[in-house]
Amino acid sequence: QVRLVESGGGLVQPGGSLRLSCETSGFTLSLYTINWYRQAPGKERELVASVGRSGGDLNVANSVKGRFTTSREDDWNTVYLQMNNLKPEDTAVYYCSRVGGYWGPGTQVTVSS
Repeated sequence: QVRLVESGGGLVQPGGSLRLSCETSGFTLSLYTINWYRQAPGKERELVASVGRSGGDLNVANSVKGRFTTSREDDWNTVYLQMNNLKPEDTAVYYCSRVGGYWGPGTQVTVSS
């Protein structure tokens, strides 16, 4: 059974950092690109960044370029989203997903002083 579970969200002040984790199970992570999305209240879900099979950032949204980076540890079945210099507009529920319609439940990130 394919499963993705996000963690690492929380409350952080503007300018702070968080690292989100997406723990996966039920499939061979190394064979898949994993996507990070977010959805802010009243807004549509948007793609933030993807981490390709060989690592490296793909599809990075302009709004987070230079601040967010992705990484993966296939041996640990986990991918990460490192978020630096966070801004209030980054407040959202963050999701990881895999092709085939698989999504985690999301983790809340709130950026506020």
